[in-house]
Amino acid sequence: MRFTSILFHDGRRTHDTLAPPEYFPDLNCDQIVDAITAGKEDYNLKPFFYECVKSIPAIDYRHAVFRDLENPSLFARVTTFSQEMHDMRRYVVQVNKLHYREQQEGWFLDAVERYCKSVSAFAEDLSKMQLSSAGFLGFLDYLAAYVASTPFKELQRETKTLKAELAKVEYCILINGDRVTVLNYDSQPDFSAEVANTFEKFAQGEGKSYRLNFKTTEDMNHIEAKILEFVAKLNPRLFSALDEYCRRNAVFLDETVASFDREIQFYVSYFDYIARLKPAGLLFCYPEISEQKDDIYSYECFDLALGQKLVESKAQVVCNDFHLSGCERVLVVSGPNQGGKTTFVRMFGQLHHFAKLGCPIPGRAARLFFFDRIFTQFEREEKVENLRGKLEDDLSRMRHLLTEATDHSIIVLNEVFTSTTLQDEIFLSSKVMDQIIKLGALCVWVTFVDELASFGSQTVSMVSSVVPENPALRTFKIVRRPADGLAYAMAIAQKYNVTYESIKKRIGS
Repeated sequence: MRFTSILFHDGRRTHDTLAPPEYFPDLNCDQIVDAITAGKEDYNLKPFFYECVKSIPAIDYRHAVFRDLENPSLFARVTTFSQEMHDMRRYVVQVNKLHYREQQEGWFLDAVERYCKSVSAFAEDLSKMQLSSAGFLGFLDYLAAYVASTPFKELQRETKTLKAELAKVEYCILINGDRVTVLNYDSQPDFSAEVANTFEKFAQGEGKSYRLNFKTTEDMNHIEAKILEFVAKLNPRLFSALDEYCRRNAVFLDETVASFDREIQFYVSYFDYIARLKPAGLLFCYPEISEQKDDIYSYECFDLALGQKLVESKAQVVCNDFHLSGCERVLVVSGPNQGGKTTFVRMFGQLHHFAKLGCPIPGRAARLFFFDRIFTQFEREEKVENLRGKLEDDLSRMRHLLTEATDHSIIVLNEVFTSTTLQDEIFLSSKVMDQIIKLGALCVWVTFVDELASFGSQTVSMVSSVVPENPALRTFKIVRRPADGLAYAMAIAQKYNVTYESIKKRIGS
């Protein structure tokens, strides 16, 4: 199949104005994408990180490109090519900022020269690399055919010829007061050396320099522009050829090469991002993506957004595991506040999103579900403008979620229905859990309702743990064990000797 994209195996492109998914803020995916794309705003990469691919072969296609880029030589060469293309585009942009035609055409000629040299060298260097991905192999075939094509060779030849002819242009400038005359150079003698030799005998040590620094800018001043205009009039054939060259090659950048230059930044920027985390000992893996839900797991995984902040502050990143097997579909996460529960459920959603983008994800190994959509419901502040109470708003959002979700969806819930009484929260949460189980969707749910953890064979209880000797200290480890709402309270009571037994003993004594 003819190569069209290093990012989309079927050639389909993401719309450049695509908005982020609704779940991005809840999962902190917006923070992650902001960090990944920082400094590369010119490429407009964010839409690539918003839209997940539509098939498992598309994920495999991206995995293979990522694996090729693990070769430091290839990664460095791609980075160099990107910088060369960036410099070329800067020249093209500068053309439109300049005011004088002859200078505009000179910059345009330099831009095309940079482009031809960069593309030719990149094709040659890629041919010497060990490539295995369909993406890179396809692009190499395309690039080799492109640089060997008659239009490219003609562009390259004509650019080189014009540069050489312009370099041969010589002229003289005669300055008499405020009058400047420009003449063709015709072997006139250069008296500067003779003048210097004449006055050399009068030199008495190092003299004071009266030279002024000539300030140069990318744009010309009006005197320079007028001199160049006269030079062009003295060489009409050459500058007419330059005019025609610029007109004919106004669109010289190959569309596929330009797309590659932009799309490869998806891989480069993500690798640059995770490279900042790996020195802290954090692992990344290529997840297996499955259309089955009977064996879903991830080991030593972590929240990307939080992980970045902790690494930057040189703090420890706590990794966690999860595993759903057989008929298990729902992870119910409970435990003390500030114990990492919300971070855990965010991580669950992040892993699935970035896995379906075809990216390496945090963890030692993972097998994740090929979902259709992600739905989230996190606690939100009551908004006066929507004229609804918090509970009514929660119920409205939940109804929309359950109506839209399918058995291939992922649902992430974080402390819903907390604005009502405990009895009502248990009642409402049980009804929602029943609907999710009937639906068959994968779900992870942070709750203080312990009854949900043992709702049925489809639910798995996970609890945020504390340091046994000091229950006030959190380990931020989320472990698979039965929920016990009294466990944390009992640990605190034991620490301060206020258990029933200890109080009874003191009273008795």
